[in-house]
Amino acid sequence: MNIIDFSKTNSLLNSFVREIRDISIQNDRLRFRRNLERIGEIMAYEISKSLRYKTISVTTPLDVAEISIPDEEVVIATILRAGLPYHHGVLNYFDCAGNAFVSAYRKYKETGHQSFDIHIEYIASPRIDGKTLILTDPMLATGSSMELTYRALLTKGTPRNIHIASIIASQQAVDYCKRHFPEEITTLWVAAIDPELNESSYIVPGIGDAGDLAYGEKE
Repeated sequence: MNIIDFSKTNSLLNSFVREIRDISIQNDRLRFRRNLERIGEIMAYEISKSLRYKTISVTTPLDVAEISIPDEEVVIATILRAGLPYHHGVLNYFDCAGNAFVSAYRKYKETGHQSFDIHIEYIASPRIDGKTLILTDPMLATGSSMELTYRALLTKGTPRNIHIASIIASQQAVDYCKRHFPEEITTLWVAAIDPELNESSYIVPGIGDAGDLAYGEKE
């Protein structure tokens, strides 16, 4: 699996990551959602460089220009709910892409937040046979939600290529994805890789709960 870690290079992306991490900024929900969206736009642009292209002729008012455009069908798949603004950012650039949505949530056991299972409750997706699948989730904590989402989407076909696009990933999740996704067709794109998870499986230092920061606390 190819792993692209943008924190290893200096770019404007780091400024947006800083804002979603910073406790003095992140509680502005509008700004938080917009930053997720902007990071999604940057991710989409970077992913676009890896696609297959074809050349077409475009008629201008004065002549004909040759332009290279993507030659792949793209489906963007998102895990609800924190992924929605991030998904929207990716879609802003892949504006003709198909869209898939999966509801995946943690069901905690009686022992508390230290033990949970991941449940898939809802899926809406076009066919993905032979297409480029972009799996988006701002936080990649354990990797198990992403894997189960991918398995659920396989009921809609087998993609040609897979791009996992996350903002903050734990090293544990990176290792998990390397073991559970097809190595030869998968690329992992992350803005930063954090070293560990806490006892509740939240990424440390991370950002906290992305869904709550984007849309408010839930019961």
